[in-house]
Amino acid sequence: MLERLFKLQAHGTNVRKEVVAGITTFLTMAYIIVVNPSILSSTGMDFGAVFVATCLAAVVGTLIMGLWANYPIALAPGMGLNAFFSFTVVGSMGYTWQVALGAVFLSGLIFFALSIFKVREWIINSIPLSLRFGISAGIGFFLALIALKNAGIVVDHPATLVGMGDVKAAESLLFFGGFILICALSFRRVTGAVMIGIIAVTLVALATGMIEYNGLFSAPPSLAPTFMQLDLAGAFNVGMISVIFAFLFVDLFDTSGTLIGAAQRGGLLDENGKLPRLGRALMSDSVATMSGAVLGTSTTTSYVESTAGIAAGGRTGLTAVVVAGLFAACLVLAPLASIVPAYATAPALLYVAVLMASGLKLIDWDDVTDAAPAVVTALMMPLTFSIANGIALGFITYAVLKALSGRWSDLNLSVVVIALVFILKFIFLDVA
Repeated sequence: MLERLFKLQAHGTNVRKEVVAGITTFLTMAYIIVVNPSILSSTGMDFGAVFVATCLAAVVGTLIMGLWANYPIALAPGMGLNAFFSFTVVGSMGYTWQVALGAVFLSGLIFFALSIFKVREWIINSIPLSLRFGISAGIGFFLALIALKNAGIVVDHPATLVGMGDVKAAESLLFFGGFILICALSFRRVTGAVMIGIIAVTLVALATGMIEYNGLFSAPPSLAPTFMQLDLAGAFNVGMISVIFAFLFVDLFDTSGTLIGAAQRGGLLDENGKLPRLGRALMSDSVATMSGAVLGTSTTTSYVESTAGIAAGGRTGLTAVVVAGLFAACLVLAPLASIVPAYATAPALLYVAVLMASGLKLIDWDDVTDAAPAVVTALMMPLTFSIANGIALGFITYAVLKALSGRWSDLNLSVVVIALVFILKFIFLDVA
């Protein structure tokens, strides 16, 4: 049955390799089951319900990817987008988390439509590389700011906007220790480095009485507080256009980049260098996003950590099915997840930020018309506390700078249209 479903022999693999690969992928991304509820619960969402939604969204998305698209790619609520959901859309813009879930659902629906009508290739190919690198780095900086804020390292200051907190506090020291541990383990290529760092900080906090032990296993918490709570009507508010676009845009490039990178790593591209069943893979991602919104979590996306499983030998959807099974098994670990403090998950956020900022090295720094828009994009995300604002200002800067520099050949219709939409949005919608 497994051979018929996944074509193991044709892909040069076997059940043992696929199982090992699935376990490897899971260990590299399992941190999301504690990080995502920690971030989304800051909006007022029920922690237990978000924990269950996170696990189930990962199960649903990964199963679809494995069984339908037959790729060893795992999905779960994405880092960066969960922070944008919580701290920008709900925290700064003042929308309810129900409306934010509605926006996530609509972005998934649009993504699905783009996949069906094959518009995705045109969009992906028409967006300048410098802006893609700037967006990735900007999300990383945004996560870094949240991590440092959660750890008490960066605090607000009446004169300088931000300042340094008490770095001698126990929470701050544990944060630094966790971050160094994760980086060191990652450098040594230890599988599950991020999860080990989170667990280590939590155990130290537990041993020193900074947190209380609430047990290890229990029946899964109720999903009722978040299930089917999305507000689609509220998401149709004209002010949510940039929010939906940000969810869609980041997910589109996250997924495409992950799929292509993972396929290259695993030798899954065809003789023409293209990814077979790309449409199925992208539709799997979009369906996962819509399912996650219904369950009660932010955008579900393909995880680049899947490359760890591919490096371990995973070549088919059986790897993804194993990952899905392990996420399902995590449903009984809610008590353990609930005791993990913010300063234990903050090192994971900062580590992810380091990985995402690495894209800056690919920017052509000798061409200011490429470098400047990328820097504007990257800086504006943390400084305005909004991924959407960073994307908007980056596109506007790119289009105007290229036009004034006479570099018309670098502009295309999609970039110009997107820049004009953002300009109109700032003129007519951002009245504050």
